[in-house]
Amino acid sequence: MKEKLTIVKVGGAVVEDEAQLSQLLKDFSAIEGRKVLVHGGGRKATKMAERLGIETLMVNGRRITDASMLEVVTMVYGGLVNKNLVARLQAEGVNALGLTGADADIILSHKRPLKDGVDFGFVGDVDRVSGQTLGQLIEAGIVPVVAPLTHDGAGHILNTNADTMASETAKALSQRYEVTLIFSFEKKGVLRNPNDDDSVIPVITHEDFQRYKADGTISGGMLPKIENALAAVDSGVCRVIITLATALDGTQGTVIE
Repeated sequence: MKEKLTIVKVGGAVVEDEAQLSQLLKDFSAIEGRKVLVHGGGRKATKMAERLGIETLMVNGRRITDASMLEVVTMVYGGLVNKNLVARLQAEGVNALGLTGADADIILSHKRPLKDGVDFGFVGDVDRVSGQTLGQLIEAGIVPVVAPLTHDGAGHILNTNADTMASETAKALSQRYEVTLIFSFEKKGVLRNPNDDDSVIPVITHEDFQRYKADGTISGGMLPKIENALAAVDSGVCRVIITLATALDGTQGTVIE
């Protein structure tokens, strides 16, 4: 029987909100057994870029990462956000280790090709996650805290979607563990009505997703999040939940089946 492992992905909006972040770190620290934290930090990167006079360009909610923006996200994601999370988890008694995909070659990716004529720049699409290396760290009692940066094997850091990294990490580790993947963010779950925080959809299957996508119930940034969640379920991840950052016990939110 496989040992249980919980992977929590925390979004950038929660990272920006001190009250939510503080509670999430306490709740994450209280999770029993093996665990991994994957984080975003896009809002902090946008603020830092503005301070440095670097323009932020977005297409369909995704950041264009030119050479200047790559420097910003590397500093913010791999440094400022990651190391602050690690230090705060240490204060909670969690022996955390901050990582990017380049560290110990844990996540290799390739530069995203042109899509509909859009060049996203130094943005990576994941090729593989080293479940073996991450497993060795986890078995040593270390809790990986993974920033949304990968590498291409040719010396380049690539900005990579944190939801995708969480999903791909869960898929790789599901070969070794019974994995629960929790996408935590500022809402109670996937909402039928974005203006009603209590309109949580309790369960979403592949069929539900196609219907909700067609009728516009689910749109924007929630689409790739659910696509990543469904891909994880299809690859053997035992349980996937999209829920409020302060509800990591799995009793609330949207279960993806």
